[in-house]
Amino acid sequence: MIPVDEVGEMRPEGEARAWILWSAIAEPADAAAGALVSVLGASKALEWSALAARDPVSATARLLELATPRDVDEAIRASARWAPRLEGADSHALQRRARACGARIVTREDDEWPACVDDLGSCAPFALWVRGAGDLRSLDERSVAIVGARSATAYGEHVAAGIAGEWSGQGGTVVSGGAYGIDAAAHRATVAAGGTTLAIMAGGVDRLYPAGNADLLERVMREGLVVSEVPPGWAPHRSRFLTRNRLIATAGATVVVEAALRSGALSTVARAHELVRPVGAVPGPVTSASSAGCHALLRDGAAVLVTCGADVRELVGPLEVVEPQAMDGTPPTRLDFAAPADRAAFDAIGTRTVEVALIASTAGLEAGELRAALGRLEAARMVERDRGGWRRVKGVSLS
Repeated sequence: MIPVDEVGEMRPEGEARAWILWSAIAEPADAAAGALVSVLGASKALEWSALAARDPVSATARLLELATPRDVDEAIRASARWAPRLEGADSHALQRRARACGARIVTREDDEWPACVDDLGSCAPFALWVRGAGDLRSLDERSVAIVGARSATAYGEHVAAGIAGEWSGQGGTVVSGGAYGIDAAAHRATVAAGGTTLAIMAGGVDRLYPAGNADLLERVMREGLVVSEVPPGWAPHRSRFLTRNRLIATAGATVVVEAALRSGALSTVARAHELVRPVGAVPGPVTSASSAGCHALLRDGAAVLVTCGADVRELVGPLEVVEPQAMDGTPPTRLDFAAPADRAAFDAIGTRTVEVALIASTAGLEAGELRAALGRLEAARMVERDRGGWRRVKGVSLS
């Protein structure tokens, strides 16, 4: 965790400091920044960016030793847009800004970092700014995103509340975007059930947006969290709503309740598909334009029909995985009785990191099957998460 100095001020150092600075330098989902950090590390990437601003030729030569010419060209171009923020970046000032609104900063150096967001690869967040009593790791554990129309009907809000209340009442985490309509109904029902809900913001966590939901978001923070990948003070621009949706999609599954054909909720669905997460959709009246997007998903086989919490449990798949152990308590080096899905998933993973979408395609598994198989293989210590994907643990095999 970030150390605290003599006067009680947290002072980020090393990689933690670098992750915080990157969250204030690059816009969310900046793939060029993510790729650079994955090659050099967060601190070295900052040093390289400063060099690129002063001496692009030397910066190009240095990076060519580690990356392809195409990636180097992209990094050089991107460094121009990072330069204005890089020049004035101050991790201590950012930390003070967080403290002023009662927020804390979580980076991948911290135990609280949710592993599921790393599935975003080069578009993963650099840091997460959070307010509330909850734990970010709840995003990894039985989490379901409930999204839909801001101008929801009474029917849509009723169904969203029922699903959220039932799921959270059984210990599941509800994830949404804090907006009016379906988002608010899901958060409100979870709070009423005494459950945990995460509201993912498009702007800084000091701005409880929309203002009309400020009281609701304050209640969310009593047991759950308000989360953002941008520092306090940053405004919720339109582009940040779209990039925010990819964070919502890292939940264990996504359920759409009322979405028109051009609803922003469908961008969350698209990202969930890219991450090979299960997607469910709630049907509405066939005459309702508010449900036309849900109906299109169901018609095209892009979502599973969901009407209640029991359907959500089926969508998410097994909730617990028992970790097998050898007689001496050490992890096994083989999984002798692997299920066919486990074997297919394991065979699709190599010693180098493989993205989730490629694993699904190679193994021929649908989202729920793959997620369950990866969970069992990880519990057996056969595979491990790596930034943006999975890889085999060295020295293990299936027989």
